[in-house]
Amino acid sequence: MQLRIDALEGHLAKTIAPLYVIASDEHLLALEAADKIRRAARANGYSERDVLTVERTFKWGELLAANQALSLFGDKKLIELRIPTGKPGKDGGAALQSYAKDLSPDNLTLITLPKLDWQTAKAAWVGALQQAAVYIEIPSIERPQLPGWIGTRLAAHGLSADRQSLDFIADRVEGNLLAAHQEIQKLALLHDPGKLTFEQIHDAVLNVARYDVFKLSEAMLAGDPARLVRMLEGLKGEGEALPLVLWAVAEEIRTLLKLKSGMAQGRPLGVLLKEHRIWGPRERMMEPALRRISLPTLEIAMRDAAQVDKMIKGLRAKGFAGDAWDAMLQLALKVTRG
Repeated sequence: MQLRIDALEGHLAKTIAPLYVIASDEHLLALEAADKIRRAARANGYSERDVLTVERTFKWGELLAANQALSLFGDKKLIELRIPTGKPGKDGGAALQSYAKDLSPDNLTLITLPKLDWQTAKAAWVGALQQAAVYIEIPSIERPQLPGWIGTRLAAHGLSADRQSLDFIADRVEGNLLAAHQEIQKLALLHDPGKLTFEQIHDAVLNVARYDVFKLSEAMLAGDPARLVRMLEGLKGEGEALPLVLWAVAEEIRTLLKLKSGMAQGRPLGVLLKEHRIWGPRERMMEPALRRISLPTLEIAMRDAAQVDKMIKGLRAKGFAGDAWDAMLQLALKVTRG
């Protein structure tokens, strides 16, 4: 049974299932969902708790033993199985299928996973869990959705803010949902219910952004130069290694060039995306980016990336002035603007 995250509370108020699975890369939302299930379990008499984490030395017999072992005090038990990699392996896959077929009526099991890639999502063990469990797949909160998410969270505390203020918070917590949650909690402590002014938010919210070099490609694909500039400045300020930044940007340019060249040869974009293992939010961004960016621009960008690499190594480069970070910005903007 598939269940949306916003329906979990209502579901738990009516019933409790023997098996829950949470799959998400949004750690805050996954933690909140797991906490709701734990509270419901305690309220329904599941007073004991076993926590198992799948690591290199993990033996799958531990899961089956936990399911079969009787409580010392005759109480019902909550079994938590955490699979941080989302890849249980052959033995684990078989154990999970077996487990899903033989759930103990005295136990409630909660399995947590990261977001599964498309290949893993087709595995037999995933299908077995989806059939036997209340399966909660929590999607990532992408940057365009973040202001609305922040607004909803503020409203839960009786607070509101205009769009400028919501965008300001979103910019400050770039790629860090937990940081957004913490800032909202802080605002709720500092201010009484009502509408917050931009000044109140500006004074309270710190620059808690944790810039991710790999999110630069999102800004390039989206054609968002302001976000790109902000992220590059943040990476530079945080002391990120410029060779890593160049590598991430150059890899995205190389991928775009392969896709654009393939399309120029008449190959369907859908086939090319599968061939290069591109899916999820990045897949949705590729088509508009490829429409915007010309093949000659990508070819020039690849040559420019080689020149930026020379600058990083202290060598003379053609076509660039200033330092290597300036050259990096020029390169990334060229692709962003198309």
